[in-house]
Amino acid sequence: MTDQELADLRQSYSQRTLSEADVRPAPVPQFRAWLDEALAAHLDEPTAMTVSTVGPDGQPSARVVLLKGLPDDATFLFYTNYDSRKGQELAAQPRAALTFFWPGLERQVRVEGRIEKAPETMSTEYFQSRPRGSQVGAWASPQSQPIASREALESREHEVEERFAEQDPLPRPSHWGGYLLHPMRVEFWQGRPSRLHDRIVYEQVGDTWRLSRLAP
Repeated sequence: MTDQELADLRQSYSQRTLSEADVRPAPVPQFRAWLDEALAAHLDEPTAMTVSTVGPDGQPSARVVLLKGLPDDATFLFYTNYDSRKGQELAAQPRAALTFFWPGLERQVRVEGRIEKAPETMSTEYFQSRPRGSQVGAWASPQSQPIASREALESREHEVEERFAEQDPLPRPSHWGGYLLHPMRVEFWQGRPSRLHDRIVYEQVGDTWRLSRLAP
């Protein structure tokens, strides 16, 4: 494909509209409503989100992680290795951005907020509900660290299996757990024709949410 052919790729969005009158007073209930529609539409990986963090040198980094909850209709919950690159960056700068894209519904949601670790009981309960292979993997993988080979990783997996052969479920490793993102700004984007998309943003002002429309 040439650069011009790539540049000419485009799609017109015309499925739906979004107005201030359509949305809930708070962003997480509104997100839940959109997520329910994405689930009902049987979209691929509707809970997949890009988690963006910033390193100590100001370099942003991003990766796709699965959303695992919306506790109390107030926060976004996900789990990961605390020693991973994102975990180290969140420890140094406990803020993050989440991006959801549902092309089947011509929608995008952008979330920005502050991060805190989830309670240990919550992390343990979820960890021990995962498939055994996922539990073993969390112990075996030094996430984001260099590793000599695939064989070295599989050897670590085998060692963990032997170590916990008599335990089911496995204990949760201290380096693995959840994060709660407390949103401060949430934008809902609905594709529209002629690139005149609808953008409704919630911004936290004290204990309330201010609603605005943004130009596309």
